[in-house]
Amino acid sequence: MRTSYCLSFLIWTCMIHEVHTSPSPKRTNMYLQSERIMGLSKDHGKALHRTKRGWMWNQFFLLEEYTGPDTQYVGKLHTDQDRGDGSLKYILTGEGAGSLFVINEHTGDIHAAKKLDREEKSLYVLRAKAIDRKTGRQVEPESEFIIKIHDINDNEPKFTKEIYTASVPEKSSVGIIKTALPDMSRENREQYQVVIQAKDMGGQMGGLSGTTTVNITLTDVNDNPPRFPQSTYQFSSLESAPLGTSLGRIKANDPDVGENAEIEYSIAPGDGSDVFDIITDKDTQEGIITVKKQLDFEKKNLYALKVEATNVHPDPRFFYLGPFKDSALVKIYVEDIDEPPVFSIASNLLEVDEDAREGSIIGQVVAQDPDAARNIIKYTLDRHTDLDRIFNIHSGNGSIFVSKTLDREAAPWHNLTVIATEISNPKQSTQAPIFIRILDINDHAPEFAKYYETFVCENAKAGQLIQTISAVDKDEPPRGHKFFFELVPEYTVHPNFSIVDNKDNTAGVVTRRNGYSRNKMSTYVLPVVIFDNDYPIQSSTGTLTIRVCACDSRGNMQSCNAEALLLPAGLSTGALVAILLCIVILLVLVVLFAAMKRQRKKEPLIISKDDVRDNIVTYNDEGGGEEDTQAFDIGTLRNPEAREESKMRRDVMPETIFQIRRTVPLWENINVQDFIHRRLKENDLDPTAPPYDSLATYAYEGNDSIANSLSSLESLTTDGGNQDYDYLSDWGPRFKKLADMYGGDESDQD
Repeated sequence: MRTSYCLSFLIWTCMIHEVHTSPSPKRTNMYLQSERIMGLSKDHGKALHRTKRGWMWNQFFLLEEYTGPDTQYVGKLHTDQDRGDGSLKYILTGEGAGSLFVINEHTGDIHAAKKLDREEKSLYVLRAKAIDRKTGRQVEPESEFIIKIHDINDNEPKFTKEIYTASVPEKSSVGIIKTALPDMSRENREQYQVVIQAKDMGGQMGGLSGTTTVNITLTDVNDNPPRFPQSTYQFSSLESAPLGTSLGRIKANDPDVGENAEIEYSIAPGDGSDVFDIITDKDTQEGIITVKKQLDFEKKNLYALKVEATNVHPDPRFFYLGPFKDSALVKIYVEDIDEPPVFSIASNLLEVDEDAREGSIIGQVVAQDPDAARNIIKYTLDRHTDLDRIFNIHSGNGSIFVSKTLDREAAPWHNLTVIATEISNPKQSTQAPIFIRILDINDHAPEFAKYYETFVCENAKAGQLIQTISAVDKDEPPRGHKFFFELVPEYTVHPNFSIVDNKDNTAGVVTRRNGYSRNKMSTYVLPVVIFDNDYPIQSSTGTLTIRVCACDSRGNMQSCNAEALLLPAGLSTGALVAILLCIVILLVLVVLFAAMKRQRKKEPLIISKDDVRDNIVTYNDEGGGEEDTQAFDIGTLRNPEAREESKMRRDVMPETIFQIRRTVPLWENINVQDFIHRRLKENDLDPTAPPYDSLATYAYEGNDSIANSLSSLESLTTDGGNQDYDYLSDWGPRFKKLADMYGGDESDQD
């Protein structure tokens, strides 16, 4: 403590000595003496006087943080007019006057009343004046002076922050804060904490110091290549895996972070590069292996892929470390599945002549099981594509043969579907289309293209063309149709007409004489033979009916042979009218007779009380078989308990206002006629009956037939799924269709 006081005192003494001895532009020692200056004023010509005054003040210095027992002495204000008798009074004003700084009004000594801190305020501006106590007159004008606070080393260095955060790229060597080691790796250690100390006075003894903490983070650079954790991976896939199926994921590790750790995967050219693909998952940086081409276990069941992982953003500064990629071997095993048969058809088009005999083989289909088991294949036809059962197939070797007569003109093409099924696993089946073209055989003769209404004018001249004819043929020869026309041999030389072949599949009918008479011959018949040029040659005879008609000068028909037909019979027009009138009268009489007969009231069916039950047979209801021929059981009609209870009518809507009609009781001795009369009366008195007449039938269905039911609706409930229908062939020609449908072999079934 004493040492500090002594040190402060010595510093203060040196500063005071420096103040009074060293000249300074900011400090002034002035002793003013009164002198009289005489002068004349330009305006008034009066004498001017200036009195020399003595006012002493200094620029004072004061030590901060003074800790002595007494107040610190700052300095002294003094004027040369002060004679020391206490007649003058010193007054101090300005910053800190009276609080920080006090002045002795008698002596002018200034002291610091408190400890000052230069860091808070480094200088104070004060004003001082001296006045006469008695008169209050200022002996010196007010003057301003400065008190500066002299700094001492009382504050240690302080950092602006308690903790600093900084980042330095790894492998760095230059910077304000630089690494102490040349190859600091972020992957080994990322965070560091450094304490920094700052000292003042250049680090000399007696100086103060301050500390702070700096958290340093090493940022990442791409100085690490990706590396697979293992050299070999194994995956498996079914051979039926769809394209794009994910088989598995692999990942190469990269110690870097961010974009420096981004990896791109690829499959090197070689085994499986065209069958599989690999894509990169951007979120997990994994490689996803997918199927790019359909797999086939029978062709290849193992693939060995070379997969490479490469950095997306390599840093050229670290290429010297080696290639920034890595590779691994990926084995993919293909698993076998039970596949359906595969057809090996060179061509699915078959051709057959339409005259092929039944049972003729027209082609063969072959299918194999692609699996290693090589299961046996069974062949069938889809009967929905061959409803007429024209073709059949051998279930063992796939031979397709004709089972019915072919007709190209009815169906030139047949589109069949062949089904190949594994016998050991019927669920595995494959379908293949077969197109059968029926080749044409010249089995149809040509015929007239249409019906020709030919006429010849009575005034026709010889050599006149009266009709052009053409032909058609249902066959289609490969070289096209070629028809020839001529008269039948019996009419080779016809006296009236001739046929001229135009060599273009048409022919002309030409007259051979002048003039024709309707009265002599109204109609001529001309048979024409038409040949084709295919093998075997087919021909037909068509007949032209040529009528003789009256024509005008231009050859237009006016009337034909109606009069010629009537006149030779000797019937006049009046006779024809009379015949027609008789016919009409007969028709009217027939109609009237039928109407009158319909209006007659029919006689009741039962007009006597005799028992006519054996004479009544009902055919409008479905019977039960042979028992319909038996007579009615009168006991059933007479027994009231045997019939059904009364039911509501279906042809009217029941009304709630009517009460339910009760059945009239029946007696044991009631006969059929009374029974029917009672039922008629009940229906007539029924208030719920419609306003029109309705038919009430009182009949009883017979018992079941001994033949039972022939319906197939209940066939599913019978025991045994397979039934033998061979007995249908013994029932005769009427059941031949059923015998063909249910008695065929397995390939004929739908």
